[in-house]
This record gives sequence, C-alpha cells and structure tokens, in this order.
Amino acid sequence: QVQLVESGGGLVQAGGSLRLSCAASGSTFSNYAMAWFRQAPGKEREFVAVINRFGADTKYADSVKGRFTISRDNVKNTLYLQMNSLKPEDTAAYYCAADGPFHPTVSVAISSYDYWGQGTQVTVSS
Repeated sequence: QVQLVESGGGLVQAGGSLRLSCAASGSTFSNYAMAWFRQAPGKEREFVAVINRFGADTKYADSVKGRFTISRDNVKNTLYLQMNSLKPEDTAAYYCAADGPFHPTVSVAISSYDYWGQGTQVTVSS
C-alpha cells in the first residue's frame, strides 16, 4: 500500500506558474509508475501526465503538452508537476496516483491506478 499527499495548489493569474508535489509513503516509491489527473467541477476526471518508475518515460495530455512537466525524486519519494503558462481552463482539483507495482508500461487510463491522493485545488484567474 502507498499513501499519497498532494500539496502546492493555489490561486494564480493566467500565464503564471505553480509546482505541485505529491509525497509518497508506505511502500517503495520507485516500484510505481506515477501520474497526475485533474477534475474540474461538473466534468470527469482526466489524465494530465504520467512518468515511469525511474523517470525515463513520460506522457502528457495534448492540452498540457509543452506547458507542464512531470518529474520524480525517488530518494525524496516525491512526484512533481511543474505547471507553466497556466490558463483558466487548467482550473481543477489535481490528483496524484500510483499504478500497481512493477507494471512494465505507463498508462493514461484512470482504471490502471490503484492509489490516489486527496487532491489539491488549482484555480487560474483570467
């Protein structure tokens, strides 16, 4: 079992930046591919970015490609999401998630993820 706690959300003006963090505990962090998802009010939860166990492979949603960067520190047991050039449509609750241990490939599907944080709110004003 892995426990996940997000932080770093807040209110920012359009064009600004935020860095989200997700602290993991309870299991060996490097055993898990990790991802960020987001959910805006009245909308379904959607994939944002994923990174494999050792950071060599990443994937991004088209809507954030070139603006967001996912990274991880397996020594600090922490996942990050650097968000630049933020837009009002990026407003959502952001969740980090851990895949099942030792999965060989990264997934963009919500159903692949076994462990979730409680979320951190990001609000981008126009």
